[in-house]
Amino acid sequence: MRVTYCTDLDKSVVVTNCEKRGWIQVGPEDDWNIYWAGTLTCRSLFSVDSGYRMSDNQIINHFPNHYEISRKDLLVKNVKRYRRDLEKEGNLMAERGDSKYLHLDFIPVTFVLPADYNMFVEEYRKAPQSTWIMKPCGRSQGSGIFLINKLSKLKKWSREAKNPLQPQLSIKESYVISRYIDNPLLIGGKKFDLRLYVLVTSFRPLKAYLFKLGFCRFCTVKYNSSVAELDNMYVHLTNVSVQRHGAEYNSLHGGKLSVQNLRLFLESTRGKQVTERLFDQISWLIIHSLKAVQPVIATDRHCFECYGYDIIIDNKLKPWLIEVNASPALTSTTANDRILKHKLVDNILSIVIPPSGYPDIRWNKTPSHEALGNFEVLIDEDVLYYENSAHLERLRQGK
Repeated sequence: MRVTYCTDLDKSVVVTNCEKRGWIQVGPEDDWNIYWAGTLTCRSLFSVDSGYRMSDNQIINHFPNHYEISRKDLLVKNVKRYRRDLEKEGNLMAERGDSKYLHLDFIPVTFVLPADYNMFVEEYRKAPQSTWIMKPCGRSQGSGIFLINKLSKLKKWSREAKNPLQPQLSIKESYVISRYIDNPLLIGGKKFDLRLYVLVTSFRPLKAYLFKLGFCRFCTVKYNSSVAELDNMYVHLTNVSVQRHGAEYNSLHGGKLSVQNLRLFLESTRGKQVTERLFDQISWLIIHSLKAVQPVIATDRHCFECYGYDIIIDNKLKPWLIEVNASPALTSTTANDRILKHKLVDNILSIVIPPSGYPDIRWNKTPSHEALGNFEVLIDEDVLYYENSAHLERLRQGK
């Protein structure tokens, strides 16, 4: 059958993967089967005003309110609510020790400004001179980020930004302020973070897959936690959009290292068992960040989404979720990058399209093992349900 696709992103990795399958490109006003859209396009398509209704053979690459996990303030709000709900249920996952969550402590202590300003000040005074990182909630690529270690610096910023800490004023932009991970794991003296790709094909039941070809993004300047380097973003921010402007940036490898090589490095320096535990913890935090937004995401059988997870590992080998991106960059900065992103899009399309090769939302969204390519199953609640049901049936039959 003739498959048509539409995209408003000028990305060769999307177009070449669709053309390779023999699909025909059409415009947004035409009859399309697959739409690889920007987040704004998706939001307008799902808005009440648009009145657009998708047919059974149409799929699109974002959930209507994907921002519940990708907006920094909403991610924090949803994780905090998830913890509270589990605590009320008496769930062991919400167990605490020394006032910290033992199992769900995977995001740094974070407050939303201006709303949580007083709570932030109270927390700051417990450890004066601690370092915090300020990020605008709705921006990306390192834009508008800065570090503070004194309340006076925050107040100075507030004055210069026309008092955004006064909630009574109508301010469009809110910020999150998080405790800075000032003991990051270093390789070659440099700070790095992990960029991992997570494909979600359904939130209820939750079906999520992890792309095995993620990578580390390195700073170009050696890490230094001194106050003198607090404003040097080449020391602190791993975003390629920031680092590529630095004098030390290497365009050949783009300051990137594959996750496989990171694993080998850690196995040789820290041991295999410790490394396995770290990667298990990373899978754990991804699954529970998705479960945190599961009740509020408007799940729709027409939708799938590839999220870009940014994770920092500290020197005790504890992973921290820094943020989640709803539109991770598909632009290639190196030859390896181009190959990786081509495989990423190819594998995503193989998973979200039924074996017939024609989109159909009535399909149960359970791809074959071969269709997974470089993805691995993180969680499939459908499979868990059937496994649990089969287990209960065996118990009932006394087997």
